[in-house]
Amino acid sequence: MEFSQLRIFQAVAEEGSITRAAERLHRVPSNLSTRLKQLEEQMGVELFVRERQRLQLSPAGKVLLDYTGKLFALRDQASAAVMGGQPAGDFVLGTMYSTAAIHLPGLLARYHRTYPAVNLQVQSGPSGELLEGLLTGRLDAALVDGPLDLAGLDGVPLCDERLVLISEADHPPILSALDVEGRSVFTFRQGCSYRMRLEAWFAHYHAAMGRAMEIESYPGMLACVIAGSGVALMSESMLASLPGRESVAVHPLAEPFASATTWLMWRKGMVGANLNAWLEQQQLVYPSAPSQARAMA
Repeated sequence: MEFSQLRIFQAVAEEGSITRAAERLHRVPSNLSTRLKQLEEQMGVELFVRERQRLQLSPAGKVLLDYTGKLFALRDQASAAVMGGQPAGDFVLGTMYSTAAIHLPGLLARYHRTYPAVNLQVQSGPSGELLEGLLTGRLDAALVDGPLDLAGLDGVPLCDERLVLISEADHPPILSALDVEGRSVFTFRQGCSYRMRLEAWFAHYHAAMGRAMEIESYPGMLACVIAGSGVALMSESMLASLPGRESVAVHPLAEPFASATTWLMWRKGMVGANLNAWLEQQQLVYPSAPSQARAMA
């Protein structure tokens, strides 16, 4: 059993698909299928069962997944001890899509230059999936919509965001959710914190939200809104980066729906050399903490 096999097994277990796991690991699906088959042969058990076009863990697979997270954590601890606490080895960072596009490029460049011995891997997804990745040990840290009061997690704020609703250019001012009741909404899949904020906005005004059209990219959402197909919620910083933004109407939201803060989160007691190094670089790039508390108690 090799760590590379376990990394493949972990990715397939979390994605529920060899194809999606291959995309995440930047490999071809046939390679993953072969390595998984070898692992099952070595262990003498089936690790997956197929249900409704999705791979589900077998009872033995569930046990192995739990130990896989523990093994990766122990490996990282051993690497840090041998290296004398110097940043090195794998560091897996999760991030929301908008944060990856707007706030990470400069940080990533600094980190790579300063700590070339670290194999930094970035995985994007909705906040809900990122938190699950943190709690299961798949991610070492994650940039999510916060703050979050979850047992077992610590964090510090990265930056504040202003959220706005966008519509087709000739739409009248939107003062409440009642002004767009029943209209289609373009958003990310379930688990997206901004989607939950939008649902809460509609609920606050006792307005019925229209059909949620799931689109996995902000440029795609913008294009649909420009065409007059519905509305979407995004941060001002994300919108400002998109070509075509001048073709939509921008509607500010009332508090508490207009404000959001992106937090860097990690598991309590798991601040190793790699995460400490990231925190140092983050403080250099974003020296002024948002208005909320700088760290969780």
